[in-house]
Amino acid sequence: MIVCVLYPRFELLAAVGDRRALLAEPVALAPEAGREQGVGEVSAAAEAFGVTPGMRLGEALARCPELRLAPPDPEGVRALWREVLDRLESIGAAVESDRAGCAFFEAQGLHGIHGGHLEGVLAATRRALGRGIRLGVAPSRFSAYAAARRSRPRRAELVASGAVRAWLAPLPVGLLRARAELAVVADTLERLGIRTLGELSELPAPAVAERFGHPGLLALDLAHGRDTPLEPRRPSEPVVERLALPESALGQQLERALELLVARVLARPERRGRTLRALAISARFVAGGTWRTRTTLRVASADANRIGTALAPKLAELPAPADSIALEVEAFGPPAHDQGRLIEERDSARHRRLGEAVRQARQAAGTDAAMRVLEVDPDSRLPERRALLAPWTDA
Repeated sequence: MIVCVLYPRFELLAAVGDRRALLAEPVALAPEAGREQGVGEVSAAAEAFGVTPGMRLGEALARCPELRLAPPDPEGVRALWREVLDRLESIGAAVESDRAGCAFFEAQGLHGIHGGHLEGVLAATRRALGRGIRLGVAPSRFSAYAAARRSRPRRAELVASGAVRAWLAPLPVGLLRARAELAVVADTLERLGIRTLGELSELPAPAVAERFGHPGLLALDLAHGRDTPLEPRRPSEPVVERLALPESALGQQLERALELLVARVLARPERRGRTLRALAISARFVAGGTWRTRTTLRVASADANRIGTALAPKLAELPAPADSIALEVEAFGPPAHDQGRLIEERDSARHRRLGEAVRQARQAAGTDAAMRVLEVDPDSRLPERRALLAPWTDA
């Protein structure tokens, strides 16, 4: 059986932080800067006015003039959700999660360490996560999610293996929107007058495949209670470097700050000589809120210039003055093998000797043993802002 852990309004809870009293009022997540102008998750009081997630901002304010907007905090959401997943893994669960606020794990393998039965696993989950969670248990991922949506805070919803299709039948097809690739399928089905999963399950598979292709067949499988196997997440290797920015930093200052962050990330011992495959740039705004964007390199690299060239255009997307920026490695590539040095016959031996000397110095005296001077803002009136020490990257 698969257990679904659901946190209602998780992103909104992370955004309001300690100001939980706001949730008793009409409040919604403000649109992210530079993205589609639709509100995010909304409080129960806002839902009473007809405000729903994804609604255009103008329409939401027209329905609820008293609606308060909370600045989104993707960095806070990511950090808080990572902590939740770590707690789940502390009870032995192999967790799958593709979005904050919803996670799945297989309960069968945990019976032996939690009392020998499902109730022991659910009790351990509640002890690890505390109050506010909804639990659903069913044979498949989708049916477990539907069960968690219908559960109560202190009582899990259980769906028996032989009754999944009958249990799903009266539920609305809008539940398919839980899978991003099926949002269009759910919209089309509703326009065609198909309102429930039971009505969808009665459609012939050839007709669904002809109209929707593979997403339609996936939706049909979900309506029958079938789903793909879980894919638990791999253990994370958080490598993050953050740099505080002076007031009104822009242009060359941001570029130099990014160069410094790249150098620091490449010098981290956790890299262990591997290339970088995917990175994320994030920022904390002066006026509150955060911003985050992700970049996947076409070719995994450990070359600072190549990585900086790929990340520099992202700085132009920064929507507001930032108090600090950070660079995080989201995925590593294979070990670095710099074949370009084979062409540079004259300098290759010197580079190898220099790199070996830097590695030996760092092994003996730490990561700050070999540094270089990086000009950040040479025209600044404050001497400490003109240059910074950055790790030497030819290691």
